[in-house]
Amino acid sequence: MLTRMTEARDWGTGLPLKNSLLGKMSRLEVHHIFPRARLYEANYTRAEVNALANFCFLTKDTNLAISDRRPEDYFPKIEAEHPGALRSQWIPDDPALWRIGNYRDFMEARKALLAEATNACLASLLHDDTSWLDGSRAAKITDRVLLGGIASEDEAKELEALNAWVTAQGLAHGQMAYDFVDPETGEQRAIFDLVWPSGVRKN
Repeated sequence: MLTRMTEARDWGTGLPLKNSLLGKMSRLEVHHIFPRARLYEANYTRAEVNALANFCFLTKDTNLAISDRRPEDYFPKIEAEHPGALRSQWIPDDPALWRIGNYRDFMEARKALLAEATNACLASLLHDDTSWLDGSRAAKITDRVLLGGIASEDEAKELEALNAWVTAQGLAHGQMAYDFVDPETGEQRAIFDLVWPSGVRKN
């Protein structure tokens, strides 16, 4: 059981992830745990592919090294070389969940780990007075077809190229696969392919 928020570690080096890591290849990037291309090949929907439970943070170097490999192929090596690195990013430790065919079960298990860690963090901020957390609920899941969402690996590459071009112009780096949630109901309303939540501004 997780009682406090753990320190996330990079899967390539085993080192704690910090935004102050030196070097261009140590810049933090959002990584799809299950590769987009592999999930689309297996006919998962764009909302499933870009679900929050499929994201983690890694250094640029590790992200490139993993590329589009399946978790079932690279997770065992990570666990052998850096014990605990997977759990530090709330990865379920059941190898059966690391297979593409069990992706939905993986997401449910990881959502539970993320929720547990988040509640533990909130409890520590509240000095363990968890009465404030009573009655809290998860974001509503909708049956409606969501607007937006990256539909293919080719589209994702085009968006990444656009994002890189914007950044090269000295402007802010955009966020891909951005979830828009209704602030009043907590319901997911859309997935923006590429967005600048704070505006396109100079870095």
